[in-house]
Amino acid sequence: MKIKLTNWLWLLFFAGSFFVIPGLKAQTNSTDNKLNEISYQNPKTYILGGLTVSGNSYVDKSVVIMLSNLTVGKPISVPGDAITDALKSLWKQGLFDDVQIIATKIQNDSVYLDIQLDEKPRMNKYYFKGIKKSEQEDIKDKINLTKGDVVTEHLIMRTIHIIKDFYNDKGYLNADVTIDQKKLGGSESHFVNLYINIHKNSKVKVGQINVFGNHAFPKDKVTGAMKDTRAVGHFDPLNPIPSLVGKVSKNLVTLHWKKIPDELLNYALKNYNIRIFKSAKFIQSKFNDDLTKIIDKYNKEGYRDAHIVKDSIYKIDNKHIGIDIYLYEGPKYYYRKITWVGNTIYPSKFLSEVLGIKPGDVYNKKLLETNLNYNESGLDVSSLYMNNGYLFFNATPVETYVGNDSIDLEIRIHEGKQARINKVTVSGNTKTNDHVVIRELRTQPGQLFNREAVIRSTRELANLKYFNAQNLKPDIKPNPTDGTVDINYAVEETSADQLELSGGWGYGKLIGTIGVSFNNFSLRNFFNKEAWRPVPSGDGQKLSIRFQSYGQGYINWNISFTEPWLGGKKPNALTLSYYYSLFSTASTDIYGNVVNSRFSIHGFQVGLGKRLSWPDDYFTLYQGVEVQLYNLLNYASIFSVGDGNGSYNNIDYNIVFGRNSVDQPIYPRSGSDVSLSLQMTPPYSLFSKNKDYANMTDAEKYKWIEYYKWKFKAYWYFEVAPKLVLVPKIRFGYLGAYNNNLGVTPFQRFYLGGDGLSGYSNYDGREIIGMRGYSNESVTPDYYKNTNIGGTIFSRYTLELRYPISLAASSTIYVQAFFEAGNSWLGTKNFNPFDVKRSAGVGARIYLPMFGMLGLDWAYGFDPIPGIPSANGSHFHFSMNQSLD
Repeated sequence: MKIKLTNWLWLLFFAGSFFVIPGLKAQTNSTDNKLNEISYQNPKTYILGGLTVSGNSYVDKSVVIMLSNLTVGKPISVPGDAITDALKSLWKQGLFDDVQIIATKIQNDSVYLDIQLDEKPRMNKYYFKGIKKSEQEDIKDKINLTKGDVVTEHLIMRTIHIIKDFYNDKGYLNADVTIDQKKLGGSESHFVNLYINIHKNSKVKVGQINVFGNHAFPKDKVTGAMKDTRAVGHFDPLNPIPSLVGKVSKNLVTLHWKKIPDELLNYALKNYNIRIFKSAKFIQSKFNDDLTKIIDKYNKEGYRDAHIVKDSIYKIDNKHIGIDIYLYEGPKYYYRKITWVGNTIYPSKFLSEVLGIKPGDVYNKKLLETNLNYNESGLDVSSLYMNNGYLFFNATPVETYVGNDSIDLEIRIHEGKQARINKVTVSGNTKTNDHVVIRELRTQPGQLFNREAVIRSTRELANLKYFNAQNLKPDIKPNPTDGTVDINYAVEETSADQLELSGGWGYGKLIGTIGVSFNNFSLRNFFNKEAWRPVPSGDGQKLSIRFQSYGQGYINWNISFTEPWLGGKKPNALTLSYYYSLFSTASTDIYGNVVNSRFSIHGFQVGLGKRLSWPDDYFTLYQGVEVQLYNLLNYASIFSVGDGNGSYNNIDYNIVFGRNSVDQPIYPRSGSDVSLSLQMTPPYSLFSKNKDYANMTDAEKYKWIEYYKWKFKAYWYFEVAPKLVLVPKIRFGYLGAYNNNLGVTPFQRFYLGGDGLSGYSNYDGREIIGMRGYSNESVTPDYYKNTNIGGTIFSRYTLELRYPISLAASSTIYVQAFFEAGNSWLGTKNFNPFDVKRSAGVGARIYLPMFGMLGLDWAYGFDPIPGIPSANGSHFHFSMNQSLD
């Protein structure tokens, strides 16, 4: 007798609910006659004497047995529910094309079963047809197929769905995707290759958007609220000209002159609809968001009951769709009465002032929510409470009366108890040590909860530049039962170390620079071999090493170290630095003698920076002392002081008082960076009277360099639209002298123009200030011995408009347009802040953690520089680490 039921579903149409659903096959070529006793009408109970698996190449035998729930040694009904359930369980996995359970032998009271499998094919490789290689790479990341994946219907349909969604987001709404399978032969006969066929077809754009039911606002104002769904532009100025002329003439004749501007505006809106920055592709999810934005706009203008009645999307042709939006506006509402309930900490009058909404104001749902919960640009009711520990506070606005055009609002306050901070933890810092993060936090265990302190802590962590500023989101976990709160700052490490490799042209030489900055260094682990990965890191210190040369005639190297928390208890930053420069050359005089020339500089600097708590805790104070020792031998070729021999000494004290409240260092959107600094030397000449400076040599006059230098900088950041940032900048510098007889030193001058990269800047202490649209150091007066020795006063004004392309931690990229103006002067008599050289241009910045901020700008300088014909005009500028700032 032979019984074969490989798919239990085959018997459903004739088996009643009380029958066992069978799935058993007797091995007919067996000599065991007892196999012929298996009957679906008279099932028998046996002991499962053995269970084997055959046909499995990839699924482990033990896994198959486990999934079958069949246990050797236990009773089993043949046929029976256990076998049926085993088949169901194995089919459910989706791994097999066929499943059979074979009775191979019956011996005494025992039955022996074999689970025979026909596994689904596995994927070997997959190929794309019909699309470019660049698109293939993008899709590969999304479908995530790997060799050995089981080729199921689910896998096929999932892959097709992902690819269609990918092209839907690009505007290809009619993309066709099919997947063919081709079986391999030989030893790989259980593998298939997948051929993914993609036909994008034509891109579908929004051809028209119609709005119905709008009375308060014209159609263009309604559709203008939609940020991502726009109709294709059109330019058709000639076709309606006769109609326009007729309407304008009629209004002129009938003296309805006020209607003429309206006719011209309607004409422009209908016939000059040009799309440059916004595409007209249709994306369903963004369209849904845009419908919400329309209602938000109505709510903001007082239309509380406004809603979308319906919308429809229909095909115009193969390349265009149309959208119809049906609106219900409802009446315009005004606040009639606003009352407060439940407030005991603050009086109602004060809360109303913070809310900023008065009876008679137009209903504005967004303004109400902003001023109650979170106002980025000012104080709100929620901040008022939460900055005082009331974490469990909430304010619920309830409309107690809505009638005609008026609304009575009752704001119900639940103040709760003040919450204290229980635990403050940090997670995600795999490289930076915990104490480096914790010392920057303004939230400590035991303190009252303060929302502003949490926001400030996030800012401080962002300004470390060790973490991805876009993903810094503190996790606040209230514990209402005991009135405490736990705060976890989850951070995402980024590379803080930077490498500088650059080349530049200066003074007729190609100057190469190589440098490295370890911005999260650990000095205490310097002698710990295990900490070198590749350098000891994690303690927030900074070590910088830089080498510069154009060959045998010039070398410069410097090293600096900064400890931002001297002593570990207060944010007092100690900076130590040393640099050495050597210029050397050999020439032949008129007598044929070889003349060796040397010029060397040794520089030392020590500085201490401190965070202040007054006037507020954004202020800082830096004080430092610098020593520069110059030694010259027969070196007058580029040094503009003296005959090229002698020694000069510069010892100065520098103090900087600043305030920095920018929200993040790489792409700031709010805040300001303002500083005032004074750099000065001792007034040596005032200590020595009766000196005849007119008859002194330069080596005598400037042996001890003296000066004082004021500098002012102010940068502001305003987010005028989402991610669009306006940045006004001002920089000013003044170099003065203590003694009028000695005059202003030729050292420490200002050189304006170009990319701001330093080159030889340290050889006479000159300060390079970048200004786009002009060649390097060209916006500078000529004075001393017909040599450009720089200005004693400079000013520069900049206005930038920035927009980001990417804010990813691995590469922050933004573009900008700018206007710039500036100049430099010799002395206060020549100073005129309105006599400036102007330029404008565009550029881009890319921040790579390894290299810092890199920039490329094109600018056009509008004003000529006397004596330098090519100084202005069209110029490209490359910048590193914000040298143009």
